[in-house]
Amino acid sequence: MLYLTRNPDLNSLPDMQEKYPHRRVLLFKIMEEIMRNHSPFSKETRQLLFAYTSYLNQCSLSYEYHKAASLPSGPNESVFAALKTLINSAKIDDKLIPILCFLKKLTLSPKQITPADAQNIFDAGWDEHAYFDSVCICALMNCMNRFVTAIRILANSSGINNTHKMLFTFNYIG
Repeated sequence: MLYLTRNPDLNSLPDMQEKYPHRRVLLFKIMEEIMRNHSPFSKETRQLLFAYTSYLNQCSLSYEYHKAASLPSGPNESVFAALKTLINSAKIDDKLIPILCFLKKLTLSPKQITPADAQNIFDAGWDEHAYFDSVCICALMNCMNRFVTAIRILANSSGINNTHKMLFTFNYIG
């Protein structure tokens, strides 16, 4: 049950999206942009970054979904366990470490971001596209995780199986 107890017709994220379709478009357009268009990150890496940011936000619904989406041809379960304790202990491409450190800092202490954080990403061999994708992934997941948490969308909510399908199949409002 959502926190919105005054309206019993709103029981899930799809219900909210149907009630507020213009916001659905705004919220998910950037998700579509990040996942469907060219990026320096593979789709599995983008899912890893989504999952990691959701973990930092303590949003288990998004964390579990994006972790599962990255597993088939991406990192294995041990990577996610390691990221929960120490980024450097995860068996991942060393190039991803400054990206993950940046996501952690931007999520947990955004006022502490400095030019050195961006430079660490560039020094690891990434370009400004990778930096910008990192910023967008972090911003989007912080927004979505707070949205999911604030309206109390739970993994066992009715319609939750359709929720993620709707992320990429929504109809644009004309």
